[in-house]
Amino acid sequence: MCRHLAFVGPEEPLGRVLVEPPHSLLRQSWAPRRQRYGTVNADGFGVGWYAPDDPVPARYRRAGPIWADLSFADLARVVRSGAVLAAVRDATLAGADAEAAAAPFADGRWLFSHNGALTGWPHSAAPLVPALPPADLLSLRASTDSAFVWALVLHRLRRGDEPDRALGDTVARLAAACPGSRLNLLLTDGTTITATTWGDTLWYRTEPGLRTVVASEPYDDDPLWQEVPDRTLLTATRAGVLLAPVEDPEAASRKEPCS
Repeated sequence: MCRHLAFVGPEEPLGRVLVEPPHSLLRQSWAPRRQRYGTVNADGFGVGWYAPDDPVPARYRRAGPIWADLSFADLARVVRSGAVLAAVRDATLAGADAEAAAAPFADGRWLFSHNGALTGWPHSAAPLVPALPPADLLSLRASTDSAFVWALVLHRLRRGDEPDRALGDTVARLAAACPGSRLNLLLTDGTTITATTWGDTLWYRTEPGLRTVVASEPYDDDPLWQEVPDRTLLTATRAGVLLAPVEDPEAASRKEPCS
């Protein structure tokens, strides 16, 4: 249901991370090696990146397959950044909402991606709708489950939650409301990467003090890659990676609804 990747480290061309590796995100769009659901990620793609001295990221998103976009090939060759989030999409309903449904979603300094699907969408998510202000629901740019997940996460970030709590609590509540969902989330502000595993693969590689990559699957066969266990919350910076379990959804469902 998608492949995604986030990177923080020395400034380098986008293509060095997204295109050049032997099993890059570009290649994963048609030949993923570890994708558990779906086989081809041709329903859109997106890249978000941060420029020096500007906390608000730029984005390039399209509704078609990444391999068919010649403009992206040029962009990846010349644009440099030290923080990137990118994704290739396998849509539940091909063509739905066009590039508005392609990750990364963005708001202010944040970039976000969802690899997975909400079981029973949209009816199963109805109990979580009251958690969102009406203005947030009315301003959704896409009608997909991923856009709704992003709205839930963003609401928590706006009210002051730290990224790990925003992702962890959102995953726990979604898992309780929509059992069987796949909820691999990826979030960055250009400095820290926060991610969850819930039903699909996630890996990371880090060179402490230099660079860290978090991805749905390794883009090469370097032994530095480490697999993240399922139902885990990951927090990563250039300095390294921390792992913690995601809260049990049955416990989360006994809490008061979020405001």
